[in-house]
Amino acid sequence: MALDTRTERQPSFAGILWRSTVGKKTAMAVSGVVMLLYLVVHMLANLKIFFGPEEFNGYAHWLRTIGEPFLRHEWFLWLARLVLLSAVLVHGVAAYQLSRRDIAARPRPYAHRRLRTSYATRTMRWGGIILGLFIVWHVLDLTTLTVNPRAQAGHPYENLIATFSTWYGDVVYIVAMLALGLHVRHGFWSAAQTLGAGSAARDRALKALANLLALVLTAGFVAVPVAVMTGAVS
Repeated sequence: MALDTRTERQPSFAGILWRSTVGKKTAMAVSGVVMLLYLVVHMLANLKIFFGPEEFNGYAHWLRTIGEPFLRHEWFLWLARLVLLSAVLVHGVAAYQLSRRDIAARPRPYAHRRLRTSYATRTMRWGGIILGLFIVWHVLDLTTLTVNPRAQAGHPYENLIATFSTWYGDVVYIVAMLALGLHVRHGFWSAAQTLGAGSAARDRALKALANLLALVLTAGFVAVPVAVMTGAVS
């Protein structure tokens, strides 16, 4: 009788790390940092709308030419989108799996002393869902121009004005940005703890920085629709 010489394939280090709770939390933290850096840059870019259509549209055109002639037209933009999409997917999948694992481990409600943690968990969970739905709408609105009835290809300034000239565009955007602020506020401190930056001595400073980041990002993003609604930008 022939012997079975096949050996069982050993899981890779990355696979072992991903299946662990620590690995999923680390993946969430790292992907969260990637998205936070993007949000800071994106907010600063949005504020260019206050300098008029020439500067705003000029910036949008520059994004499409980064890396030329080594990269072809819009290649850098598509690479950035792929990195961001990967970060969003990793963040979302890890968050969902950790949530299911937490529910399975603690089928009973938390005691009253854990209510603060439960509040933060619910805020992160529902905030993540709101932001996920907003990303889909935002892409359809300002990237593919599918749901923006007055959009014109190649006119980003005018398209942004068109979005915030509708009541529903303002509501969707502002609600999402408020959810973003809460998500950043809780998520930044959690990521710092996961990546080893937190300590008893640093907790107060990290929480203050999380609050500041959340406030600046929310105010910076919300400033644009408010400016369009009030006529400060048109």
